[in-house]
Amino acid sequence: MLLLIGVAVVFGCVISGYVLAGGHIEVLWQPLEFLIIFGAAIGAYIIANPPSVLKKSGAALGAAFKGPRYKKAAYLELLTLLYSTFKLARSKGMLALEQHVENPHDSTLFQQFPIFYKDHHAQVFLCDYLRLMTLGTENAFEMESLIDLELDTHAAEEHEVAHAIQNMADGMPALGIVAAVLGIIHTMGSITEPPEVLGHLIGAALVGTFMGVWMSYGFIAPIANSVRATHEAEMRYLHCIKAGLLAHLQGYPPAVAVEFARKALQTHVRPTFYEVEEATQKLQAV
Repeated sequence: MLLLIGVAVVFGCVISGYVLAGGHIEVLWQPLEFLIIFGAAIGAYIIANPPSVLKKSGAALGAAFKGPRYKKAAYLELLTLLYSTFKLARSKGMLALEQHVENPHDSTLFQQFPIFYKDHHAQVFLCDYLRLMTLGTENAFEMESLIDLELDTHAAEEHEVAHAIQNMADGMPALGIVAAVLGIIHTMGSITEPPEVLGHLIGAALVGTFMGVWMSYGFIAPIANSVRATHEAEMRYLHCIKAGLLAHLQGYPPAVAVEFARKALQTHVRPTFYEVEEATQKLQAV
């Protein structure tokens, strides 16, 4: 929603400022200039990026417009899930988790937490490390190194789309110049025309430079940053799981391990200690 508001502000302020200054808005409508700039930009995007990035681009843009999918309620649910998981492991042993880890889709434990249950990637992430614990992994430092390696790899993969969009933004001003130069070449072929015709042709050519710069710094580069920020915000969900797992592995009680996980969250989505306590008490009462 905020991204859409930002797009509207950029578009509205630039166009209204131009019109209020006495500019004629119809002059800015140069579809052939747009074809050159955007067609070349899309073609360059396809050339520069592997199929995996191209496939993820649409979903990444959609996520940027919607904003991070994990809200405070999702984190409260996750902390409650971690508490329930750690309590089960502490009271009945790690092997009690095996049935849930090996068949997460049939797990009565995970089904109590619908947001997590529908998140395939987070589900696999948690189950993989719980499985290592059931198999006898006890060294928290080695586990942390392994988790960090996976998180770094995942972050690099997620940032590929943002990096690709940023590269497009960096190239847009140059493509605008290409469109402008082609417009000037066309103008020079009409040098014998009267001044009003030449003025129209030159204005059309300069629209290419304007459009390339405006699209780059007003829209595409901010969208690239929004994609990057959205992915980074969603990575906190996995970091929360990591903090709880490591605390549990080091032998802390479930409530303390969950507090470690809670502290890994950003303040605007972090439930309070008392909210987590109330949620876990309700869970115990069920």
